[in-house]
Amino acid sequence: MKKCQMANCSMDLECYQVLSSHTQKTGITVLCSIVGILCVLENSLVLYLIFASPKIRKKPSYLLISSLALADVLASVVFVCSFLDFHVLNSTDSSKEIFLLKLGGVNTSFTASLGSLLMMAFDRYVCIHRPSEYKVIVTRKRVVVAMAVMWIATMITAFLPLMGWNCCKVNSVGWNCSELFPFVDNKYLSSWICLVMILLLCIVYAYVRVLWKAHKHTVYMEKRQTQAGQRNAKMRMDITLAKTLVMVLAIVMTCWSPVLALMTYSLFVSLNDNIRKVFAFCSTLCLVNSMVNPIVYALRSRELRSSLRNTSSRFRKKVSISESIPEADSIQKSSQIETICYDTVCNTDMNLLKV
Repeated sequence: MKKCQMANCSMDLECYQVLSSHTQKTGITVLCSIVGILCVLENSLVLYLIFASPKIRKKPSYLLISSLALADVLASVVFVCSFLDFHVLNSTDSSKEIFLLKLGGVNTSFTASLGSLLMMAFDRYVCIHRPSEYKVIVTRKRVVVAMAVMWIATMITAFLPLMGWNCCKVNSVGWNCSELFPFVDNKYLSSWICLVMILLLCIVYAYVRVLWKAHKHTVYMEKRQTQAGQRNAKMRMDITLAKTLVMVLAIVMTCWSPVLALMTYSLFVSLNDNIRKVFAFCSTLCLVNSMVNPIVYALRSRELRSSLRNTSSRFRKKVSISESIPEADSIQKSSQIETICYDTVCNTDMNLLKV
């Protein structure tokens, strides 16, 4: 395959559009559309449930979940629109600045999603290692500041190519340009890969430490228990936590490993069209991760499930009133989402920590 070249800050974008057959374009369109719509609906629901309840939105753990949901909503919208416009509609009329602006939006949303996952992992790490000081360490103010710093750092990092770190500025003959992304310098791509891998390793480390602490606590509680039934219950809680964390790590690594592996491979070896087609389909796994996140991190919370039930109940009651009373539009009802369980995300997942 002939390597895509650039001259005088202009590049043939058609050589990056590797989806040639109608079947490939149809398949990727259906996949992105279904996953993208589900991702927007799920994460929008999570944001609504959090900010519709004054009690829930004041808790630091749910602010982190809202940051994750916001990043995933942006990722689904920006990625699907940009990806389909470039690879399916074969749009090549965008200038270098417009293309890098779109790419920066995609990088911002996906990197912010991983950054939010890391902060949530740190939140649970603090919860299980220093439970008595959790409310002192993880405050609403500190979480808001951490979220702001993370989003600002993510945006600056993602838009570095637009601000000058690209092939046009670094190397005018284009020999160091990425074979996966137009105008992107390989040195920037390698730096972004290292950043994402560091985030993933930190997430894995935090959850492994959480699991190890939970295991030690279970062993300790086993020695203090005198009744076999209670001892078995504690073991079941330990196994449940282990399964949850293994599922979390498996989803994250499965969705991100193929993309990172192919990106790293492209830095050392010239790619053919078949490998770049594989990369195009593998990149949708990051979108799948954004779709799964609200199920794994948000809707497993008892408080959010309670809010969802209350919201659904109010909606059904409102529909029932509208169908039975024609003048129902004049009836005004004010109800506030109340949750059954006043537990934090930490307490939801880590009940076995109570000694």
